[in-house]
Amino acid sequence: MQAEEVKALLEKEIAGSQVIVEGEGCDFRLTVISDQFEAKRPVQRQQMIYSHLNPFITSGAIHAVSIVALTTAERARQLDNQG
Repeated sequence: MQAEEVKALLEKEIAGSQVIVEGEGCDFRLTVISDQFEAKRPVQRQQMIYSHLNPFITSGAIHAVSIVALTTAERARQLDNQG
């Protein structure tokens, strides 16, 4: 599975999201930004993302995933703190 395929899948399934994918082959680092994460605990956010990736993990198309899931406001604060 390619990075662009992972990005397109998640942006389609998590409405209004922005997805940044790093990596290739079957090992990806994801940053998913969505206001659907508002009031959700980190585990709940990851579960939302994994629910769309599980078929690809099961098939072996994706082997390893690391996830950062942020709301739009959290992402803005993160970017402010970086620069």
